[in-house]
Amino acid sequence: MIEYIEKKYIQKNSVEKRDYQINLANQAMLENCIVVLPTGLGKTTIALHVIAEYLSKKSNRILFLAPTRVLVNQHFDFLKQNLLLDDITLITGEDTVEKRTDLWNSQIICATPEVARNDLNKKIVSPNQFSLIIFDEVHRTTGDYAYSSIAEHFENSTTRILGMTATLPSEQEKATEILTKLRISSVAERTENSPDVKPYIQETNTEWINVELPPELKSIQKSLKLALDERYDLLRKNGLNLNNQQSLSALLRMRPFVLTKNRKSAKPLFSGIRIHYALNILEAHGVTPFLEFCKRAQAKKGVGVKDLFELDPNFTKALTLAKEAQSHGIEHSKIPKLKEILNSVPGKALIFTSYRDSVDMIFNKLSEMGISAGILIGKAGDTGLKQKKQIEVVQKFRDGEFKVLIATRVGEEGLDIAEVNQVIFYDNVPSSIRFIQRRGRTGRKDTGKLVVLIAKNTIDETYYWIGKRKISAAKSMGTKMTKILEKNKGHNSSEKTGLDAFI
Repeated sequence: MIEYIEKKYIQKNSVEKRDYQINLANQAMLENCIVVLPTGLGKTTIALHVIAEYLSKKSNRILFLAPTRVLVNQHFDFLKQNLLLDDITLITGEDTVEKRTDLWNSQIICATPEVARNDLNKKIVSPNQFSLIIFDEVHRTTGDYAYSSIAEHFENSTTRILGMTATLPSEQEKATEILTKLRISSVAERTENSPDVKPYIQETNTEWINVELPPELKSIQKSLKLALDERYDLLRKNGLNLNNQQSLSALLRMRPFVLTKNRKSAKPLFSGIRIHYALNILEAHGVTPFLEFCKRAQAKKGVGVKDLFELDPNFTKALTLAKEAQSHGIEHSKIPKLKEILNSVPGKALIFTSYRDSVDMIFNKLSEMGISAGILIGKAGDTGLKQKKQIEVVQKFRDGEFKVLIATRVGEEGLDIAEVNQVIFYDNVPSSIRFIQRRGRTGRKDTGKLVVLIAKNTIDETYYWIGKRKISAAKSMGTKMTKILEKNKGHNSSEKTGLDAFI
């Protein structure tokens, strides 16, 4: 028999009582805290416990932040459904300044980070209005992401901070940056092996499927690699210290040095970076995304573009071969494999891919095969899907209007569609956070299946090993950070700032 939460401000018989959620919420009420909990185990319910507690104290307003409009809307609906309170509002950048000024006076506000940051900067809203701020997908609080800027506004406030994530970053420096910026005092963590969590875990079976590139793609790949080798030879001749392994990240790190100290290397360096991107897209995504990338790169012009696209025999040959392959309907060996996988498991499937061009190509190919599909992409400038359309697409998928949803990163975080039977990674990602987020979209109510497509001898394989290493490192990060925080408690670290306070 299911036991339900009985708490002031929470609807009766609406939220199942789970001890681990109550214990994590209790810890979060005591101090600024990050809750780390595997996907599908109810981080939003933990936030609900904390919110109800703050409401009972009749304290100031509560701000609930989430990185995507779909996710903010999901939290808004959840709170509306489960709280005995009408004064809950949703704020996004699509609201006018006048409307937002009024909405910020609500008791509970669900908002996207960009609009919260902008309105805090413009003093449309004051940090002193809030007694509690919740950062969902808190692992994003690094670099110049909006969460970092918002955190600065709360530096000297007494506002309670609650962060939530399925995983901390695998890099200690990034994990420490999050704790420092948000003035976190504790990490409240449960893993899939925690005794109080195990009864609620659904198994997810993972299958890694290798595919061979078709001969046409191998020919394009060979031409691109020859073009890339030439750039590395030139860079070495110009005195740049490069090891034998060709790495895009190494070239990207060289940009400041080349632009200030070694200008003669600018052309081969920037051409090399473009070829790396083009090669990675070809290997992991296919012919059309490769050609679309090349079209945009050529239109942008820039250092070395004319030489690469008009004069380089290897690169121009790669373009010619790609156009020929496209005219014959050749895309990537992952496409027929996708059809096979989708037909092998009944029910709904979620396909993740990192590029919008790839989303369009997969959608067109599945449509040709008679497989009903929808697209979920973010909004960028004048392109992409607006918030309303994103929410519409997710609802249609929930309602079964199409069997397959093809999504970019906007679908990775927090998307709650209980009936997804399998998740397919069209491309692999060299990130523990993104891997865990993607995987968490299945196995929420029943056994789930995860399929990762890997093209042999390509960037997919490189990312597989990087991701494996990072996932292993991320698993121990919560424990490491807890030890650091406990060590710092009782020590006067007021003179230290930034990362130094934790090291």
